[in-house]
Amino acid sequence: MNAPLSAEQLEAGLRKVGEERYHDKHPFHQLMNAGKLSKGQLQAWALNRFYYQAMIPIKDAAILSRMEHAELRRAWRQRIIDHDGDNADQGGIRRWIALTDGLGLERAYVESLQGVLPATRFAVEAYVHFVRERSLLEAIASSLTEMFSQSTIRERVSSMLARYDFLNVDVLAYFDKRLTQAPRDADFALNYVKREARTVQDQKAAIAALEFKCAVLWSQLDALYYAYVTPAFRPPGAFNPESVA
Repeated sequence: MNAPLSAEQLEAGLRKVGEERYHDKHPFHQLMNAGKLSKGQLQAWALNRFYYQAMIPIKDAAILSRMEHAELRRAWRQRIIDHDGDNADQGGIRRWIALTDGLGLERAYVESLQGVLPATRFAVEAYVHFVRERSLLEAIASSLTEMFSQSTIRERVSSMLARYDFLNVDVLAYFDKRLTQAPRDADFALNYVKREARTVQDQKAAIAALEFKCAVLWSQLDALYYAYVTPAFRPPGAFNPESVA
């Protein structure tokens, strides 16, 4: 890239990142959609993913704290409300707990985070550090994985309902909300990045930030695949599916 891209070219470059790097292409995700995971492996996925879900409002609060303009803050704070809710019985985190409840995991155990894989922790915490330490443009650009999530969610829900008889629409309710929330959030972030990333340096940084976020999501599935699929070696203290079978 020797000259700045147009807004349309920049968007195309960002979307190419998803085409090549989004975690729907990971073997663990493909096994899940194909109905080839055991209930214990799905439990491990939901448990580890809970740590990511729980840290999303913390990540968004870090971004919010760096925004100097009220207009930006008003738009971004909706993300925190979406995940935390206005009370303890609402929000995306609570709906994710409904998923782990439905999979037979004890709520206290899930919320304790005791069984989360170390690699999951490192990946999620690296993301939080990234949005705190990099530019606001990079922090917002890193959220653009939401551009790729809608079709992935639709496929995931339909596949899981068809292939896992212990799941139902109530257990998977988290994903229904994300079908409207994620596109709204992605549109806002994409417009911001296209507007603010005007130099070659900024555009490269925005694309690299999205690549980093894809790597965060991919590495979480790497950890699950190694610990629960093959060779199924789990670090001490990690969730053991046999313990709740």
